Amino acid sequence: MPDTDEMIISAEGHDLSEFKWLKRPVVVLANNPADPRYVQQMELITERLDVLAERDVVVITDTDPAAKTAIREQLRARDFMVVLLSKEGTIVLRKPFPWDVRELSRAIDKLPLRQQEYRDRRDMLRR
Repeated sequence: MPDTDEMIISAEGHDLSEFKWLKRPVVVLANNPADPRYVQQMELITERLDVLAERDVVVITDTDPAAKTAIREQLRARDFMVVLLSKEGTIVLRKPFPWDVRELSRAIDKLPLRQQEYRDRRDMLRR
């Protein structure tokens, strides 16, 4: 099981550029940690961290609009939102409601870089 402390981090003190080419950020934003959508999204994520770890995902949370984190500013967040970014730093999807990890992993698996990673890994195993 992946280390939750390494995979789920606060947006505070971070900038999206630090993950470029290294991780696929899944950013979960809410105006309050008690928001039922936030609670549900985090439950969905923590139940399937292994699936996200396989895809080089880092989950970034921000539940305090008053903190005005760089990530919240970069994504122009309003209310609850889930944002998936590619390793290249582009926004793949934005959803105003919780998203199942199966749907997130499908979106990731369609990305060209993820498909290349899969092919490279498969080729290495054949050797």
